[in-house]
Amino acid sequence: MGVVVNIDDGKRTSASIEDLIALTRQDMGRVNELILSKAGSDVTMIPEVANHLISSGGKRLRPMLTLAAAQMFGYEGDGHVKLATSVEFMHTATLLHDDVVDESDMRRGKRTARMIWGNQASVLVGDFLLGQAFRMMVDVGSLEALDILSAAASVIAEGEVLQLSVAKNLETTEDEYLSVIKAKTAALFSAAAEVGPVVADATKADRAALRSYGTNLGLAFQLIDDALDYAGDTSSLGKNVGDDFREGKVTLPVILSFRRGSEEEREFWKSAIEKDQTDDEQLEFALKLMKKHNSIADTIGRARHFGGIARDALAPLKDTPQKQALLDVIDFCISRVT
Repeated sequence: MGVVVNIDDGKRTSASIEDLIALTRQDMGRVNELILSKAGSDVTMIPEVANHLISSGGKRLRPMLTLAAAQMFGYEGDGHVKLATSVEFMHTATLLHDDVVDESDMRRGKRTARMIWGNQASVLVGDFLLGQAFRMMVDVGSLEALDILSAAASVIAEGEVLQLSVAKNLETTEDEYLSVIKAKTAALFSAAAEVGPVVADATKADRAALRSYGTNLGLAFQLIDDALDYAGDTSSLGKNVGDDFREGKVTLPVILSFRRGSEEEREFWKSAIEKDQTDDEQLEFALKLMKKHNSIADTIGRARHFGGIARDALAPLKDTPQKQALLDVIDFCISRVT
């Protein structure tokens, strides 16, 4: 491509989740063992499909949030391990379903499960993982944790349907788009963070703080993903730059560019997104418009805004290594694009 989008605004950071990884390493070992156990089945295709995605190199950030949040309040049982595994299975199931809905060919640099085993297998194995997730939630014996995660599963499904309703719709407002990603992405971040203090019998205020933290972290995370699709590079993304554009997805950089553009520019977006005219030449022009209207930079700015809310949510909590690690996650998520 001939366009370089400058997204460096002087706020570079060497943010890392190494402390989070170190604090949860022992528990994550138990999570990984449970993942292998619960993904097993006498039906050969189920572990094959599940392990294809589970072993594909994701950071498993969401289950680590559950573990760290439980540790923060002194939890010493094993319920947080089962809940963290449930969270990871829910996430994996949504990825399997998403790739079918989005007709995606690549995920984390590998062919998607649907490209290897087909759409039907991907959907059904996703359903199997959801079933296993709920069985583990029941094993924990916390009705409140079960309520939080089951509600999140429902909201995520609503978000998927809502996304379909706004697909290729350039009249989508920023508020409508935020509603989509709050359901699709932020709901699981929120639940993952909240069930930790719930199982640790933390106060309602502490639970609310982690819930708010997770919601706003999830919003920031998704907005950075949106920016990365136009400003990242293929090697770090695990997919091709511009895949959202080629799939006709109306994400925030597109929404901002469309709304800020001239009538002629809006006609370009209509032909590109609504009529699937999204080859490399069109992508290059789309990037020029995004640079002209600061659409990517402002998407990152929105992400920083939600990151700030997540940071403030944790401010009243007592200082612990886990709290600091969760704060580092905010900087890490946003620094992926700088």
